[in-house]
Amino acid sequence: MPDPQPIGPIAPFFIVKDLARAVDHYTTRLGFELRLALPDEDPFFAIVGRDEVQLLLKAVADDVGGLANVERHPWALWDAFVHADDPDALAKELAARGATFHCELTNREDGLRGFEVRDPEGYVLFFGRPSRGDAGADS
Repeated sequence: MPDPQPIGPIAPFFIVKDLARAVDHYTTRLGFELRLALPDEDPFFAIVGRDEVQLLLKAVADDVGGLANVERHPWALWDAFVHADDPDALAKELAARGATFHCELTNREDGLRGFEVRDPEGYVLFFGRPSRGDAGADS
């Protein structure tokens, strides 16, 4: 068997109805940067990113929007899990940027500490990590 080869981060691919609105949400509210928009005139595809996290956003047709996992099944809560070493500090930063939280910062029953943000298309991103016994948050 060959030696395992390293691979890089994964980037979810979200279909969006309004690319400009999606890019604005990620750049303004969540501190991502616009890394690529194609074509130059009237783009329909974009990559936004922050550190090693990237999201691919694509508008495919005027009548086709996103479909969040939770819309498919109520137990499929998230469309992406974003590891955050310090979810408390990140929540504070994003709140200062004007982000609204779908679920506030908490220690979850499943052993994770973090919060959820829902984007304009309905996609839900969880930002957090294993709770490591954090105190001071609701369970």
